Amino acid sequence: MFVDRESEGREPGGHIVRDAAQEAARILGYVIQCDGSRATIAATSAGGHSLENGQWSVGKFISISLNETRTVGLVHDVHVDGSWHEEADNRILVHVELIGEVRDGKNGAPPFFDRGIADYPYIGAVAHRIRQRDLEAVYQLGGEDTVAIGTLSQDEKVTAHISMNRTLDRHFAVVGSTGVGKSTAVSLLLHKAIAARPELRVLILDPHNEFASAFPGLAVTLDSDTLDLPHWMFRLEEFVEVVYRGREAVPEEIDILRDVIPAAKNDYRGGGAASLRRSGDVMGITADTPVPYRMADVLRILDDRMGLLESKDARPVYRALRQRLEAAIRDPRFRFMFGSRIIEDNITAAIGRIFRVPSHGKPITCFQMAGMPSEVVNSVCSVLARLAFDLALWSNGQIELLLLCEEAHRYMPADQRLGFAPTRHALARIAKEGRKYGCFLGVVTQRPGELDPTILSQCSTVFAMRLANEQDQAIIRSAISDSSASSLSFLSSMGQREAIAFGDGVAATMRMKFELLDPSQIPGAAVRDRTASTPVASGDIDLASIVERMRHGNRDMSGEDLIIGAAAFSPAAGGVEQRPSVARLGPIVEEPVMRERRQDGRLFG
Repeated sequence: MFVDRESEGREPGGHIVRDAAQEAARILGYVIQCDGSRATIAATSAGGHSLENGQWSVGKFISISLNETRTVGLVHDVHVDGSWHEEADNRILVHVELIGEVRDGKNGAPPFFDRGIADYPYIGAVAHRIRQRDLEAVYQLGGEDTVAIGTLSQDEKVTAHISMNRTLDRHFAVVGSTGVGKSTAVSLLLHKAIAARPELRVLILDPHNEFASAFPGLAVTLDSDTLDLPHWMFRLEEFVEVVYRGREAVPEEIDILRDVIPAAKNDYRGGGAASLRRSGDVMGITADTPVPYRMADVLRILDDRMGLLESKDARPVYRALRQRLEAAIRDPRFRFMFGSRIIEDNITAAIGRIFRVPSHGKPITCFQMAGMPSEVVNSVCSVLARLAFDLALWSNGQIELLLLCEEAHRYMPADQRLGFAPTRHALARIAKEGRKYGCFLGVVTQRPGELDPTILSQCSTVFAMRLANEQDQAIIRSAISDSSASSLSFLSSMGQREAIAFGDGVAATMRMKFELLDPSQIPGAAVRDRTASTPVASGDIDLASIVERMRHGNRDMSGEDLIIGAAAFSPAAGGVEQRPSVARLGPIVEEPVMRERRQDGRLFG
């Protein structure tokens, strides 16, 4: 790299004149071929022991001097023209991709960089390693939202900057294989985003429960035990995903739910006898309207309709639907939906807690999903993505939200037959329309080849870390401009924390290295530190407690009794809803139940 010195003179054309000492470290080449996007440079290398070796290497930037400008190129191929001679001069051919051009500023102003090329190099134009001032000009970003996130791989003395506003407002993606530092890079970007835009709210879909420890003092944690997302906030298709556990639903049962749920909502609002009406008669309330209703009322209406003579042929369908609903209500994994004993319209408090309105100094919410079944994750992610968009839409720009999807290929797979359609649609809506209303999307994945191409195409800034899979590399190549395509040839060989950043958030495609984070801000560091500091001998492992946590979803069962059968819904047992109609779920036995069994296995009494 060449650094300007005060003692250096200048030629009439404005170019710096270096003394003889610098010429040994400065390889000159000459353009021998040029087309619209690439050029070939002929240079000389003086054997294996020359100081000049290494000046022309893949991944380095070079400068081609013209009359008024200096064309910037990226080396993507170097080879010897003929055979290699150890003790003689060797002619080498350097193939470069033309990136743009640098012009000197007027009246002593620093040089500036323009994407695209107005004056192409001519045959015989002189080429050499790029100057540091020119390299800084290539990646210089103007504006108050410029944020430093690391250094260039080309020269660690040059800081790598991004435009935080353009990165967030137009969505971004971080892709890379397992273990290359994606989570650490995401943590760095989020810390920088919160510092640059304190009003931003962030919701992280965290499938590995690792991000909460990376934001000490800035984040709150939600999981299946602390999440409060009542069943009545789910749309019908989201509710069906929970009831049917991801399996294909029965159309007749869905039609019944489409009629019964609006009737139950009307009952909650004091409709009374209207519970037997069809949904079209209930004052504009549909199964998707976010109005509270009691599951006990849904079960009662199903019982009432089963008793009607006209529904005699449909009784098996009603009975099967009722059993599915009872199973979902009793399932401890769905406590966040059905666990409230008092049904009330608490949508304002629920949304405020999830999306940190007001933030109280903690603008980040980490939704921990490790151990949760896929049908729960699918439905909850659909609800959260839909609420995020609606909240930003109807706040008229007062609330800005970033929804960060870790392992995004789970929710938005490229195969349309996989995944949960409502989740895909909710996230696609944010990707396509969210930036207009202040709802932004961050995509993190290790398999971009399995991610919906529509979602990735909406991410205007991409940080591509090491990718070994050829299919994944092809997806990233399709997203970058042709003038920077050769930059991605390094995807399979980049080091830790290295990334190729391209898109609207950077001045030009750059290979950079993320800056080091404080250990307390690295995702999952708390778990790793605890494991490393307290090694456990094999004989000290409490397998019984581990099995107990597996059985109860990591909940503390020390103060809970195992409730069997219909008694789970009695007021004394603390059932899901203390409503009179809950008694229909099963008979409540007032007498003490005998625990002794006969020889045939049946209970006495």
